[in-house]
Amino acid sequence: MSWELLLEAVRDTLLMTCVSTIVAYIIGLPVGIILYKTSKKGLKPNPIINTILGTIVNIFRSIPCLLLIIVLIPITNIIFGKGSWSGNWYSMIVPLVFASFAFIARMVEQSLAEVDTGVIEAARSLGASDHQITMKVLLSEAKPSLISGFAVTVVSIIGYTSFAGYIAGGGLIVEAFNLGYYGTEKVGMWICILFVVIIVQLIQEGGLFISKKLDKRRK
Repeated sequence: MSWELLLEAVRDTLLMTCVSTIVAYIIGLPVGIILYKTSKKGLKPNPIINTILGTIVNIFRSIPCLLLIIVLIPITNIIFGKGSWSGNWYSMIVPLVFASFAFIARMVEQSLAEVDTGVIEAARSLGASDHQITMKVLLSEAKPSLISGFAVTVVSIIGYTSFAGYIAGGGLIVEAFNLGYYGTEKVGMWICILFVVIIVQLIQEGGLFISKKLDKRRK
């Protein structure tokens, strides 16, 4: 395996992961906030909105990424064109986003639910609006949990990139599988695996480090 192919695999993996994570959070973060705010113990309980939104989230969480790739082919074709399915890294963005945003929404909802209700009541007694409580209290207090969840999400998305092989896509995991399965170059397979492990460890340890730094309970 040449260094050029290795760097291309690293690039494809990072691009798929970064772009998909950003878009998934743009969708999943507000959805998670709404799920919390409309829950029984939320700022504005609304069982109808909570049930409808929760059902949508649960549906997407229950569909495996591989099936999403197939189901979402029409949407991917509309966004990127039919030629995107010829192995381009961005052909995985749509299924990766749909496979991840629901998980992010539930993670955000859970993180906000863990915030001490006493802090919320204190802010409310000072005249803070629901929007101010959400932005300045809930999200601020939940930062450690949100950062930890972010690291878990990114690692999960990296794992999902392994399905890129089903659309002739690339990436480190796909390259490692191809080199190992077809037995063309075992050394190259282990190099790809090493790079995946390094990337995952950097994300996990970085997320854990930042989370600990932001956790007021540890100070």
